[in-house]
Amino acid sequence: MLVSLLNLNDTTRALASARDIRVERMSVVPDREGLVELGRLIDANKLTVHVAKSFPLEEAGAAHAFLATKPIGKVALTV
Repeated sequence: MLVSLLNLNDTTRALASARDIRVERMSVVPDREGLVELGRLIDANKLTVHVAKSFPLEEAGAAHAFLATKPIGKVALTV
């Protein structure tokens, strides 16, 4: 199964189907309660976020270029 936050085009759906992969789309709407719970999980060391690299805000262009390398993890801008 492939679950995506993005709309997938017909070509991607057809390729998945040819490999017997079920495709579903999901949508997430953040709310206060959910965000507070995420904070609790982080504080309890039950949830961690992998940051591949962080850049100062002034280097947003370099951060964007780094994203093109498809890093594993988040890319953060610091202010």
